[in-house]
This record gives sequence, structure tokens and C-alpha cells, in this order.
Amino acid sequence: MPLEVCAPGPYNSSHTMAVVPIRFDPERALELVLYVANQLRYPTLHSVSKVVYFADREHLSRYGSLLSGDNYVAMRHGPVPSAIYNLLKAAAGRQEPLIPAEFYELVGQSLKVVNRSRVQPLRQANLDLLSTSQRECLDTSIRTYGRLSFARLTAKSHDAAWKSVDENDLIEVEAIAKTLPNAKQILAYLEE
Repeated sequence: MPLEVCAPGPYNSSHTMAVVPIRFDPERALELVLYVANQLRYPTLHSVSKVVYFADREHLSRYGSLLSGDNYVAMRHGPVPSAIYNLLKAAAGRQEPLIPAEFYELVGQSLKVVNRSRVQPLRQANLDLLSTSQRECLDTSIRTYGRLSFARLTAKSHDAAWKSVDENDLIEVEAIAKTLPNAKQILAYLEE
């Protein structure tokens, strides 16, 4: 039976936690990126990554799981969703051995990265692949963080989770959970 948790936030109501954590799915991740990139004025590798990070935090607070299912790495300018970053690098045409071959095909007709960092969606996101909870948390993150400058996004993302590890190390979900207003409840839920 799902755990009921009253998560502080814009809705100030009770939400049911996810029973099964969301696993990373490249097709769904591409739709997350397209959803964000189509709503930002000037989407970049940095801004898309940060909006997804803050949406993941919101989803973790409300539902007990990251909406992307991705792993975060503490990079110089803040947390970066590792596999989503590889999707974006594939869209930029970067040939790197750690990028799965399927990522290049997946982004081919959907997404480009131009001028090294500008994310250019080639179509709208397929909303059938995004849950209502994912869209709600993405919308909250876009409204709150979507217009911030590079410097402000970097500063805001340099939170305790980012500071908990060395540069280029994996940030544990528990470290992200500790930054949330309802950290105690989320940590207890994650331990179950």
C-alpha cells in the first residue's frame, strides 16, 4: 500500500508516493528534454539539465521517486542528469564511447544541439509518454527556474546534495532527499 505523505509545495496537499521507483528510459527522457526545451526561451545544455534536476527534486518530495529515473553527477556547474546529458551530447553529434549507439538514432529527428550548447527541439514532446505527475513537476520547475541566468541556476543547484560529493562523483538519491523540506519522511520512505 502506498505511503501517504503531506508534501509541502505549491499544492499544499497530500500526495500518494510512487510504489515502484521510475527507471531510466531513454525514450521517456527524450520526451522530458523536449517538454522542457520547448518551454524555455533559450534552452541550453545547462538550463535543461537544471530544470530537470529541480523537477526531479520536486517529484522526489511529492511522490518518493525521481521523475527521470536518471543518476546525477556533481559537475562543476551543478548536478547533471548523466544519461540525459549523454542524450544531449548525442544530439550535438559528439562521438564518445560512453554514449550508447541507440541514443544517436533516438535523437535524430527530434533534437539537435547547435553552437555547442543551444538545445533545439525539432518537434513537440509526446505527452502520452509523460505522466501527470511528471508534467506537474516539470511545470513547477520551469515556472520557478526557467528564466534564471546561468549564474543563478548554478548557484541554486550548488545545494547540500551537490556539496556532499566531489566533482564528477555520483550524487546519491538520499543526498538529494536530505535537501527537501520533508526530508525525514522521504528518507524513511526510501529506506522501505
